[in-house]
Amino acid sequence: MPRWILVFTFVVISSVQLVASEKNEKPNVVFIAIDDLNDWLGCLQGHPQVQTPNIDRLASRGTLFTNAHCQSPLCNPSRTSLLMGKRPSSTGIYGLAPWIRTVPEFKSLVSLPQHFSKNGYKTFTGGKIYHGGNGRRKNDTEFDVIGPGSGVGITPKKKMVQTPGGHKLMDWGWFDHKDEQKQDYKVASWAIKQLDSQPKKPFFLSLGFFLPHVPCYATKKWFDLYPEDTLQLPPILENDRDDTPRFSWYIHWKLPEPRLKFLKESNQLKNLVRSYLACISFIDHQVGRVLEAVDRNGYRDNTIIVLWSDHGYHLGEKQISGKNTLWKRSTRVPLIFSGPGVSPGARCAEPVELLDIYPTLVDLCGLTKNNQLEGLSLLPQLKHANTQRTRPAITTHNHDNHSIVSRDWRYIIYADGSEELYDSLRDPNEFHNLANDPKYAEIKKIHRDYIPKINRKPAPGSKHRVLTHDKEKTVWQGEVIHPDDPIPEF
Repeated sequence: MPRWILVFTFVVISSVQLVASEKNEKPNVVFIAIDDLNDWLGCLQGHPQVQTPNIDRLASRGTLFTNAHCQSPLCNPSRTSLLMGKRPSSTGIYGLAPWIRTVPEFKSLVSLPQHFSKNGYKTFTGGKIYHGGNGRRKNDTEFDVIGPGSGVGITPKKKMVQTPGGHKLMDWGWFDHKDEQKQDYKVASWAIKQLDSQPKKPFFLSLGFFLPHVPCYATKKWFDLYPEDTLQLPPILENDRDDTPRFSWYIHWKLPEPRLKFLKESNQLKNLVRSYLACISFIDHQVGRVLEAVDRNGYRDNTIIVLWSDHGYHLGEKQISGKNTLWKRSTRVPLIFSGPGVSPGARCAEPVELLDIYPTLVDLCGLTKNNQLEGLSLLPQLKHANTQRTRPAITTHNHDNHSIVSRDWRYIIYADGSEELYDSLRDPNEFHNLANDPKYAEIKKIHRDYIPKINRKPAPGSKHRVLTHDKEKTVWQGEVIHPDDPIPEF
């Protein structure tokens, strides 16, 4: 055989083998968490004036879940649930403490990043992925590479808003500083540096942004996007709590987040809304910087990008600010997937959960199964967005308080048995509680069937925003709530 034929044959075979190798290569993952971001994104139409061009562009590249909900409306239990693949009601992690690894029963649970590491990935973390310092301590084994921590970065010399209780995080507004001085800018820069270094192994790069978590400080250019004289406030109904059970107050009985009464009396509602929107646009810019680095380094075609928020946030709706509720403003979150195996430009309206992220990434990346997970893979919806789900989305806040969201309804049941029901199509702002109308009895029954069968009491070491209830008493953070106690105004 002539030598040139041998060389040609070798080149063809080598090329085929190279293509096959590239096809069999596991995709990378860029895992983007945003703290306290509700549905105020352009792609979710959550606020008519919000400007989020980069996240909107990511949504157009992949599949946007328009009916996604968190497992808990609080940082630690929400993130623990997502990363461990267990519901809060299965672990008893409801408050800002404990760190689940301190609970002996769950010390050896295989977390999402650990599962990727076991499957040959190099795992990175920067910013806020777990709550606080969890997963970042000297003896923690959650990640291979630990980058910068989370935080707001530079702060003003003194608090800008004097809120009831004076909590240092309850602050917002504009002061003279630069984007580069903010911790989220530094976290994005760190992530870009990792991408520019071209890791040799398939990588799982997680980065968590702190804003728009309070304190909501943003630089002037982001504030200028939302002039105060044209700013639109969220829809707020006076006396909106008149048809909600008293127990709905118990799950956020006393908190540092100010209530609507203070925001109105101090003329701070517009300032808070403007600050929150400005911080969202700043974070959108950081997401854009990271996406540009993905594309510039040639990773776009072989990288799964998932963007999510741990829970929503009230800005006056239901007479409060903050989270810690079982209504739409607290539970609905952004969830976007893009990359290989994901339909571009798709929108899925099926009820889905953050709990579903773990099994979905396992399937998309072809990893070994983890049979301990309680979520359901979203792979069918990522291929065909209209594929129906077999169950609703469930959010839990402290033991035996659940919100159950189907495609058309939200059903809420509290630990004392009191209920709420909202028609999501006709009443998207959840102004009218239908639970006491007999004609909806069957709707309530259908949703009650999905109440988690396991409802643990708080895990040992639980504290911060923890509520317990039994027939004899209701206790909020160690304080007994009596049936005739006045509802705190601030």
